[in-house]
Amino acid sequence: MKTMAPRPNSLEQHTDALNGQKHKSVYMAPAVSTVALIQADLDREEDPWDLPELQDTGVKWRDLDSKGKGKRVCISVLKLVALLGLLYLFVCSLDILSQGFQLVGGKAAGDIFQDNEVLSNPLAGLVIGVLVTLLVQSSSTSSSIVVSMVSSGLLQVSTAVPIIMGTNIGTSVTNTVVAMTQAGDRSKFRRAFAGATVHDFFNWLSVLVLLPLEAATGYLYRLTELIVRSFNIESGDNAPALLNVITDPLTHSIIELDESVISGIATGDPEAKNKSLIKTWCSTMKNTTLQNVTIVNCTSAPCWEWKNVTEIINIQKCHHIFVDTNLADLAVGLILLAMSLVVLCGCLIFIVKLLNSMLKGQVASVIKKIINTDFPFPFSWVTGYLAIMVGAGMTFIVQSSSVFTSAITPLVGIGVISIERAYPLSLGSNIGTTTTAILAAMASPGETLTNSLQIALVHLFFNVSGILLWYVLPFMRVPIVLAKALGNVTASYRWFAIFYILFCFFFIPLLVFGLSLAGLPALLGVLLPVALLLLFIIVVNFMQSRWPHCLPHCLRTWEFLPLWARSLEPYDRMVTACAGRCCCCCKCCQVIAPGDEEAGPAEKKPCGVEMHDEPAISNENCTSTPVILKVTAL
Repeated sequence: MKTMAPRPNSLEQHTDALNGQKHKSVYMAPAVSTVALIQADLDREEDPWDLPELQDTGVKWRDLDSKGKGKRVCISVLKLVALLGLLYLFVCSLDILSQGFQLVGGKAAGDIFQDNEVLSNPLAGLVIGVLVTLLVQSSSTSSSIVVSMVSSGLLQVSTAVPIIMGTNIGTSVTNTVVAMTQAGDRSKFRRAFAGATVHDFFNWLSVLVLLPLEAATGYLYRLTELIVRSFNIESGDNAPALLNVITDPLTHSIIELDESVISGIATGDPEAKNKSLIKTWCSTMKNTTLQNVTIVNCTSAPCWEWKNVTEIINIQKCHHIFVDTNLADLAVGLILLAMSLVVLCGCLIFIVKLLNSMLKGQVASVIKKIINTDFPFPFSWVTGYLAIMVGAGMTFIVQSSSVFTSAITPLVGIGVISIERAYPLSLGSNIGTTTTAILAAMASPGETLTNSLQIALVHLFFNVSGILLWYVLPFMRVPIVLAKALGNVTASYRWFAIFYILFCFFFIPLLVFGLSLAGLPALLGVLLPVALLLLFIIVVNFMQSRWPHCLPHCLRTWEFLPLWARSLEPYDRMVTACAGRCCCCCKCCQVIAPGDEEAGPAEKKPCGVEMHDEPAISNENCTSTPVILKVTAL
C-alpha cells in the first residue's frame, strides 16, 4: 500500500509562490531595463523644428448630416473668400508702405546717390544700396535709380555693381519685420523668424564672398558685359503688369507718386528738388514748338535765336485722396506709414487665424505632404530646384520678392512649410524679382539699353552665383543652420529680434557709411580688427565642437569670460527690468505663460535617474519625469 505524500496546505503554496516571484524579480535586472528605457525616452524628445500636427478638433465629415455638411461648405467658402480679401489688402498695404517710405526718405535717397566720390568705394556703395532700399522699401525703385544714373553717365556700371548687391540685402528686411507679428507664440515665432532670416543670411553670405571677388576681378561686370555684347538685343515692350492690374485701383485711390522726381534728384536736376513726390496730374502732354528766344548778355546783333521749346500741358488731374493736400511730403508719408502698418499687422493676424482654422486634419496633411515631401530617391535632389522655380514664378506674378517672402513667412510660423522648403522658395524669389528688372530694362531706349540691361543682368547673376555657393552642395546650406540658431535665440529672448533688425539693417550700414566718409584708412582701421576678432571666434567655436583636444585648456570652453561676454542672460534681466518699470502692472509681466517654461530665465535642472521608496516623492525642480521612473518607483 502506497503512502501518500503530505499535501501542502494553501498557505504554504501561497508563501512559496510569493518567494518565487521575489526570486524572479531579482533576476530580471530592472536597473538595466530602466536605464535603456529612460535613454529611449530622452531620445524621443520633441524637436522644436518638427512641423506640428494641426489636429482637427471638429466633427468629422462622415458624422455630419446633410444640413451640417451644407453649413460646413458655406463656412469654408466664406473663409476662403475672406482669406483672399485679406491677402489682397496685405499686398496693397505693402505697396502703400513702400510709397510712404518713398515720401519720407525718397529725396534723401536721391541726395545719397549724388555723392560719386563715396560711391567709388565698393563697401560704401554696398551700404548705400542697403540704406536706400530701406528708405524706399523697394528694390525695384532703388534699382531704377541706379539704372537712370548709369544711363545718364553719372555712374559707371562697374561702380554700380556693389549698389545692386546692397539693394538685394535691403529688400529682405520686410519679411523679417513681418515675422515679428507672430512673437506672441514662442514656437511659431521660432519658426517664422528663422524662415524670414534664412533669406537675410543668404544675402549677407553671398555679399561676403562675391563683393571681395568682384572688387578683385570684376567677375560680374566682365560676365554681363560679355553677354550683352554677344547678343544683338533690341528694345522691347514694358514689363507686364500682372498683379498691379488688380491692386492699382485701390492704391491709386489713396496715393500716387511721381518716381521721376527721385531719379531727377539723383541725376542732378535742380528743378526736381523743389517738386513734390505726390503726383497731381495723371494725364499730361508734351508740346514742342519753335520759338524766338532772346540771348542774355548779348554783345552783337542779332540778340535772339530760334529754339525748340517743350511745354508740358496738364490734361487730367489724379483722383487720389492727397491730390489737393497742403501737407508736406513728410507728413503725408508718416500718415501712410502708420495706416499701412496697422492694416499690414491686422491682415497678418487674421490671415494666421484663418489658416489655423482652415489647415487642420486631412487638409493640413495633404498640403504639408505636397509642399514638404521630396521626390523618390534617385530624383530627391530635383525637389529643391523645383521649389526655386516655383518661387521665381510666383515672384514674377506678384512682381515683388518682398510680397512673396512676406506671404510665406506666416505659413512657416504655423508649420505648413518647413525651413528646408522655405529656403529654396526664397532663393527663387530672388531670381524672380530680377526677371522683372530685365524686362523693364528691355523697354529702355536704344542709347541706354546696353547699360540698363547689363545692370539687370548683374542682379541676376549675383543671385545665381549665390545659389551655386550656398545651395547646390547640401553641406554648404549654411543659411539654414544660422537661421535655426538665430530662431532658437529669439525664441528664448524675443527682444533680441528687434536688436537684430536694428543692428544688421541700420547700425552696421550707417557705421560703414560714416567711416567711408572719413576715408579708407579709418574704414580699414575699424573694420579689420572686428573682422579678425569674428574670424577667431568662429574658428575657436568650430574647433570646440570638433577637436577640443587641439585647443589650449583655457580655450576649450568660454567659461573664462565674464557672464556678460558669453551669455544674453544679463541683458535679458536688464530688458526685463526696464520693461517692468515701463509697465503699469509689473506683476503681470513676471508671470510665465503656458508653453514658455522652456525659455524662462530660471532654468530648471534636468531630471536625474533617481529612485524613491515613496511614490509621492517628486523632484519639483525637474523639467520632466519619464514614465518609467514612475513605474519603477511603485
